Amino acid sequence: MPEEVGPFHLNDYVAYVQEFIRHIGPEVNTISVCQPTVPVLAAISVMATHGEFTPRTMTMMGGPIDARRTPTAVNDLAMNKSHSWFENNVIYRVPPNFPGAGRRVYPGFMQHTGFVAMNPDRHVNSHYDYFLDLIRGDDDSAEAHRQFYDEYNAVLDMPADYYLETIKAVFQDFSLPSGTWDFNGTLVNPADIKTTALLTVEGELDDISGTGQTRAAHDLCAQIPEDRKFHYDVEGAGHYGIFSGRRWREKVYPQIRDFIKQHNQPAQPQA
Repeated sequence: MPEEVGPFHLNDYVAYVQEFIRHIGPEVNTISVCQPTVPVLAAISVMATHGEFTPRTMTMMGGPIDARRTPTAVNDLAMNKSHSWFENNVIYRVPPNFPGAGRRVYPGFMQHTGFVAMNPDRHVNSHYDYFLDLIRGDDDSAEAHRQFYDEYNAVLDMPADYYLETIKAVFQDFSLPSGTWDFNGTLVNPADIKTTALLTVEGELDDISGTGQTRAAHDLCAQIPEDRKFHYDVEGAGHYGIFSGRRWREKVYPQIRDFIKQHNQPAQPQA
C-alpha cells in the first residue's frame, strides 16, 4: 500500500468488513479466524446497533475476543510491554525499491520469526521429518509439508497504526469485552446482535488464543437466543489445526458446514 494513500487503522478494518457484508447482502455468512474475529464481531455489532441487517451466521475460530481468559505467551507479551515498547522495537519503514516504500509497518518477517520461536523444536523436527520423507521417497508426506509451510511462511507486513491499535485495543485495554471500543462515535456492543447464529471454535492445544478467549463471544452476544449459539472444542488441535490440515478437514469443516446449513435462513433487520 503506497504511503501516499494515507494510514490504515483498526476502525478502517471494521469499516471494510461492514462494506463487504453490505455488498454481499443479507444472505451472507461470516467466518473469521484468529485476530480478525475481533473486528468482525465489532463490525456486525455496530451494524446491529444501527438497525442494519446482520449475517445469517457468524463463525469465529481461535480468536482473542477476550484475551484476559487463559492468557498465552502471546497475550503475556502484549500485556506486559508498553505501547511505546512496541512502537520503538517492532515498527520499521519499508525500504526503498519495495512496494509501499517509506510506510511504517510491523514487518512480516518479524511476525514469522515470533511464531517459529514459540515452538522451535516442533519446526526443527518437522523439517527433519521432511528430509527423511524425501530420502524415503514419500512424496505425499513431503508435499503435505511443503503445502503447510508455503501457507505458514506467507506473512504480510502490517501497517503500523493498525498493528499498534490492535495491540492496545485487543490485548491491553480489552476494549471489546469491556465495552469501551468507540467506532466512529458508536460504542461497540455485541449485545445488540439478536438474530445471527453464532458458532465459536477453539483448539484444545491452542497456544496463541487460549481456552475461552473465543467462546467469550457467547457472553458478549447476550441477546442471541441460546438455541442459536454453539461452541466446538477441537480435541488435540493447536492453533493452526483448527483451520488447516487433517483436523480441519475431518472435524472442523463438517461442523461449520452443518452449522451454516442449519441456520442459513434470512436474518431480519434488528428491532
